[in-house]
Amino acid sequence: MIATREPGPSRLRQELPREAEPPRLLGSLARWLWLGVGVLALLLFFSLASDDWFTIVNYCLIAAIATLALNLLSGYTGQISLGLAFFMGLGGYTAALLGGNPPAGPLDPWGLGLPVFIWLPAAGLVAALVGALIGPSALRLRGFYLGIVTLALVFIGNYLFRNLTFITGGPQGRNFPVPAFGGFSLDQQNSILGIALTSGQQYFLLILVVLLLSALFVYNLSRSRVGRAMRAVRDHEVGAAIMGVNLFEVKMGAFVLSSFLAGVAGALYVSYARYVIPDYWSLSLSIQFVAAIIIGGIADVWGSILGAAFVFALPQVIDYFSLLPPSTGGGGLSSGDLNALLYGLLIIVFLLFEPGGVIGLVRRLRPGGPRPQKLGTGASAGAAVKEGSESIEVVDLQQRLPGPGEERGSGGTGAS
Repeated sequence: MIATREPGPSRLRQELPREAEPPRLLGSLARWLWLGVGVLALLLFFSLASDDWFTIVNYCLIAAIATLALNLLSGYTGQISLGLAFFMGLGGYTAALLGGNPPAGPLDPWGLGLPVFIWLPAAGLVAALVGALIGPSALRLRGFYLGIVTLALVFIGNYLFRNLTFITGGPQGRNFPVPAFGGFSLDQQNSILGIALTSGQQYFLLILVVLLLSALFVYNLSRSRVGRAMRAVRDHEVGAAIMGVNLFEVKMGAFVLSSFLAGVAGALYVSYARYVIPDYWSLSLSIQFVAAIIIGGIADVWGSILGAAFVFALPQVIDYFSLLPPSTGGGGLSSGDLNALLYGLLIIVFLLFEPGGVIGLVRRLRPGGPRPQKLGTGASAGAAVKEGSESIEVVDLQQRLPGPGEERGSGGTGAS
């Protein structure tokens, strides 16, 4: 079906091109107000929050970067992936190898002692390179079969991470490098422009910058020609191929870019945690990110951030405020168990009642928010609908255009 202007004497008309509106960044007054509120909230949090709150928020921001990586592949392109934990682990151990301290003994894991400007982007590049090597084989499959292949990556990675002791430290784990800029390191208090900053505050600034750059990249990509091709592949591969979209290039590009962001998120996580064992990069971690994009909102930047907050910050907030009674014996409910039950329930609720996730619910309840209308076929195909301030008519070409041996005025129902 195509959309045409308000009907005139002729039933079939060519759609007139509309003048493209110039791109506006925060063009409305409401957006400027929301930006001001957000900046004020950040300043208050940065000035007043304790180290415990910085720990919760920093882990949540790192999880948001990884959620953006999965949303780029699964949300925008529609490719099922359960292997995000594998690519995060690759990024983490690349950072350890390049940025870790040189070994003091023969049993210590390797480290080259390189600065953060090298090991942080290299973590993403190594993960992207491995994604480019795996992608041509994995992306020949679709749907359930692709999910099985990416699931296998988690188990292969777990085996490698346990046995490559000269890099990973083996089952007992290893220490990871701390970002250092000039003469100060982020694991200690430093003074910037005369302001004393704690380690948590410094990590917050670093992770926030990386998250903003990642979110801006994904947002701009989604609005570009490549983003439209990704959505076309997600919605209907055959239709996208007919329109000239190279399916392999689009899927491969999404796979590599998603792997890069996952590698960066993994490097930031191990750097902030300082000590990680291979068992952390497990299937349950990948499933948590799947839950995050479903709860927050599929194919949406803000949805990725909100989903990460729900899934990864919730158990830490529960522990911080001691919302659960202390466990007395084997029948107690821990915060991790409650979190698993809660986001499992949220997945079911959002899939059934609000597929757009939290961000979709917010936009639906927002005053003056969009109210999408379902465009029917058949009798409703010629109904007039509103687009902005103009009336348009939805025309079903399959129903309106005459077929072979039919007259144009018959509407496709009569024979000549």
